[in-house]
Amino acid sequence: MAAKETRIVITMACSECRSRNYVTSKNRQKHPNRMELKKYCSTCHRHVLHREAK
Repeated sequence: MAAKETRIVITMACSECRSRNYVTSKNRQKHPNRMELKKYCSTCHRHVLHREAK
């Protein structure tokens, strides 16, 4: 059996309007918790906190 992949693909959702704007990857072993980044939301037209969606 193959080992778990360390890098997984995640989607980032805006914390205000809940639109899913970004797709990125993260290392599951180094960052087991949900990722949060401040990025530009095209719906809100400003920089807002984006959280990792399910």
